[in-house]
Amino acid sequence: MATFRRRQWKELSFWRFLVSYLSLVKYPTRVFRQHDDVKNWVLIFVALAGVACSRDQVDPPVADTETVRVIKQGQIIGFVAENGAHVWRGVPFAASTAGENRWRAPQQAAAWDDLRETLQFAERCTQMTNSFDADEGLKPGQVVGSEDCLAVNVFAPANAQRANLPVMVWIHGGGNVWGKSSDYDGSRLAKNENVIVVAVQYRLGPLGWFAHRGLRADAIDSRDAAASFAILDLIASLEWVRENIVAFGGDPENVTIFGESAGGHNVAALLASPLSEGLFHQAIIQSGFFDSVSLAEAQGDEGARANPSNLIAEKLSATTADDLRALPVDTLLRAYNDDGAGFVDVPRMIQDGVALPKTPLRAAFEDLEAFHDVPIITGVNRDEMKLFYSGDERFTKKRFWFFISPRDKDFYEAISEYVSRAWRVRAVDEPISKMIAAGHDRAYAYRFDWDDSGRFLLMDFRTLFGASHGFEIPFLFNSFTGFGLANDTIFSKETESDRQKLSRAMGHYWGSFARDGAPTSMTAPAWPTYGRQASLLTFDTENDGGISILRGADSFDAIERDLIENARLSHEERCLIIEEIGEWTWLYDEPPYEKMLSAAGCDATVARE
Repeated sequence: MATFRRRQWKELSFWRFLVSYLSLVKYPTRVFRQHDDVKNWVLIFVALAGVACSRDQVDPPVADTETVRVIKQGQIIGFVAENGAHVWRGVPFAASTAGENRWRAPQQAAAWDDLRETLQFAERCTQMTNSFDADEGLKPGQVVGSEDCLAVNVFAPANAQRANLPVMVWIHGGGNVWGKSSDYDGSRLAKNENVIVVAVQYRLGPLGWFAHRGLRADAIDSRDAAASFAILDLIASLEWVRENIVAFGGDPENVTIFGESAGGHNVAALLASPLSEGLFHQAIIQSGFFDSVSLAEAQGDEGARANPSNLIAEKLSATTADDLRALPVDTLLRAYNDDGAGFVDVPRMIQDGVALPKTPLRAAFEDLEAFHDVPIITGVNRDEMKLFYSGDERFTKKRFWFFISPRDKDFYEAISEYVSRAWRVRAVDEPISKMIAAGHDRAYAYRFDWDDSGRFLLMDFRTLFGASHGFEIPFLFNSFTGFGLANDTIFSKETESDRQKLSRAMGHYWGSFARDGAPTSMTAPAWPTYGRQASLLTFDTENDGGISILRGADSFDAIERDLIENARLSHEERCLIIEEIGEWTWLYDEPPYEKMLSAAGCDATVARE
C-alpha cells in the first residue's frame, strides 16, 4: 500500500481500519494483557483520529510569503491551509539526539542563514512499528523514525501576527513508545478559537526513558543526569515556545499544555516537574495517568518491572555510557521486543530527581509546593476500556471470520463500565481530591459520553466502542473527515449537525480555558469547578442528553459495593472484573483490587507477567 498516491489513502481508510483491527485480535495477549498502565496506548480510534487530521490536505502545500516569520534560529516560510489558517511544519526546537547527544538533555537547535521552508513534517521519533502502521505499508516490529526528530508544527489564524493570542501546546499519545505529531491537524482549532496551536514531538521508548548509572556518571550538566528524557524534551519545546511564539502572534505568558492518554500523562508530569516552572499557565489532561516508576525499579535494582535498564545493558554487553551511545538504535529497540509484534515494554515516567521528583508522581498533588498551582482540567471518556476490550478475544468474537461482536453483550458492557470507572477514579476523582485537600481550587473535570457511531454490516460500532478511549479527539480538533468509506458509518450524515454543535462547544470550552483559565461556552452550560460537590461536565449531543453537569465522586469503594451487589454477574464474572481492575491499577501503593478480591470472596490473584 505504500506505493499508492496520497489521494488514494482516503478510499483505503476503512480497510486500513479493519486490517489494523484484525491485527489487534491477532495479538490479544501482547496488546491487552500488559501490566504497565500506559502500555495499552492509543489504539484503533486514536490512529483513526490521526488519519482524519493528517489526510485532509491532499495536495502538497505551497510556500506562501504571507507566512514568512523570523524566529531565533532564522527565517521560515510556511503555507496557508484550505481553511485559511497559517501552518508551519517540522520546525526544530532542539538538535538531533543521536550519537553523543543520546540520553542527554536536548541541545539548542542550530541556526540557519537562508529562508527555510517548513512545509514537511519532521521525521517521527525513533520507534518500533506495530499493527497501526499498516497504513504506511509497515509491518509490526520494524524500527522507523529518526533520533533527529525534536520539532514542532505550528498552526495560527490568519492575521495572527502581533495579535498576542493564547497558545495551546498539544502532546500526542502513544504510550510514550509510539506516535507522531503529524497525526494531528490543529488548523481548525486555531481558526475556530483564535488561538495558536503547537504540536510537539519528543523521544519515545528507551530513548526517552532510560535509567543507568553509567549515563549519570557521564553527565555534562545536571539535566543530563535525568532518566525521563522525554520530559526534558517537552520542557525544551516549552522553552522554545517562550522564546519564539511571539513571531507567530502568540503570548508566551499565556500557554496551555494539553494531551491525551500518554500525552495526558506527560501533562501531569510537567505539572510536577521542578524544571517547568513558569513555562505554562493552564493544563488539560485527557484520559491521562498520574503514576510513575522509581529510579530503582527502572534500573532493575528492585521490583519486578519488565525490561529494566540494567538488564537491557547487560543483554547488549554495554557497561559504559560510551558503549550505550554506540549501540545501533535497531539493536537497542529489539532488545525490548522479542515477538515481532512491535509493542515495546519499557519503564517510563521515572522518578529521577531531575526531570521529575524522586517521590511518586501521584503524591506530588498532595502538596501545593510540589506541583504548579495553575488551572487544571482532567477528564475521561465514559467507555475508555471498550477500545481495549473490543479486540480482546476473551470478550469478543469474530463472526464469519471477520466481523467483531461481544461474546456476551451484558458482560461486555459490565466489564467495560466497571474498569472504565476505575480509570475515572485514578485520573479524575483521586488526583483532584488530593489537589483540593492541598488548597488548589481551580480544577475542572469532564466525562465524554458521545457514542452515536453506526453499524457496518454485522458490526455495531456503538456497542463495540461506545464513548471509548480517544473518541474525543476528532471533536476537539473539529475534524470528522479522512476515514474514507468508514465516514458514513462512524460519523453519519444523520449525526452531523449534532456532532458539529458538540465539537464547537468543546472547542469553545478548551479555547476559553486557554484564554483566561476558566472554561466557558457561549452556547452551553457553565462549567463549575470540581469542588466539594465533585462536579463533572458531561459532553454529549442534544439527542442523548446534551452537555450537562454530573455531581458526585466515584471511588474504588463504590465500585466494590456495586460489583458485589450486582446480581446479574456470576461469581466468576465478578472476580474477573476485579482482576481487570487490578491489572489497570496495580501501580498503586495500596492496590484496591486486593481489598475487592477479599470482599467478593475471590481466590484469584492478578497475574503480573
